[in-house]
Amino acid sequence: MSIVTRKFDTPTENLDGKVVMVTGGTGSFGQAFIKTVLRQYDIKRLIVFSRDETKQVEMASQLVDRESPRLRFFIGDVRDAERLEMAMRGVDYVVHAAALKHIPVTEYNPFECIRTNVYGAENVVSAAIRTGVKKVIALSTDKAANPFNLYGASKLASDKIFVAANHLSGAKETKFSVVRYGNVMGSRGSVIPLFKKLVEEGAETIPITDSRMTRFWITLDQGVYFVLSSLALMHGGEIFIPKIPSMKITDLARALAPNVEQRVIGVRPGEKLHETMITTDDARNTYELSDRYVIEPSMAFWNPTQNRQPDATLVEETFLYTSDRNQEWLDAKSIFTILKHEP
Repeated sequence: MSIVTRKFDTPTENLDGKVVMVTGGTGSFGQAFIKTVLRQYDIKRLIVFSRDETKQVEMASQLVDRESPRLRFFIGDVRDAERLEMAMRGVDYVVHAAALKHIPVTEYNPFECIRTNVYGAENVVSAAIRTGVKKVIALSTDKAANPFNLYGASKLASDKIFVAANHLSGAKETKFSVVRYGNVMGSRGSVIPLFKKLVEEGAETIPITDSRMTRFWITLDQGVYFVLSSLALMHGGEIFIPKIPSMKITDLARALAPNVEQRVIGVRPGEKLHETMITTDDARNTYELSDRYVIEPSMAFWNPTQNRQPDATLVEETFLYTSDRNQEWLDAKSIFTILKHEP
């Protein structure tokens, strides 16, 4: 199967009869995740937790299951620990997708970024332990590895919080893990909607920050499946990283606007030329599976004999997983094929 249409090998968690809550549930990932779960599982209850009532109303109007007693819309902010705890009562699994994600916005609004991405992570951990949630999986980003901007640094702090939270569970036995992946095609935070809009408006040029720039890319459907399969694998404390292709930003622009001139405008504040998902410092704790890498925690609660996947192999000590040194690449033709099937 090609890298364009490939699914991950690992089976997904069975959510039949479970109660699941998604923070940031009205975002691009949250909406795709919720539609998938409602379609594939006989779920007991699915809670959409977010702070934007307009997005919740719009989302509800688009869901076939909007009148279903399985679906609940819960107004709340991850900054509000009390509200989180109220929402998590009786919840089995939490998928934490809420975050401030736009790099220029977080660079110019650092306090707001920290309150949501770091303090919000702490609140999710505390609420999950108090209410006895079984599993929590937090969405991270390639920008959290070797961070250069505040967004990446805040998500690295969040990752550390969720890994260390496994120390705190005690008798509650709540497990916490992290999923880290690259840019999501079709999400509101990606450059694709901007490029599409410019083409529709008849723009004479497409802005490119730097012609050398590369990024990891994953589709929304693959992102949802990766989270569901990581839920099935997790023992608590792992950071799961999918094997996904890289792409040159110039190839992306060429796929979306083949006859439009590309105009280099310079790198934005806090932006990197290439992204890293696994550093050489993490390599000593990184194991490879057929469809992903797993960074194991170097903490006392982790038992490699009991928790490590049986077919996992340790990567080389010098291993580095970056978008410019990746072994798999998308070209303009592949990108075009993907975008035809993405919203």
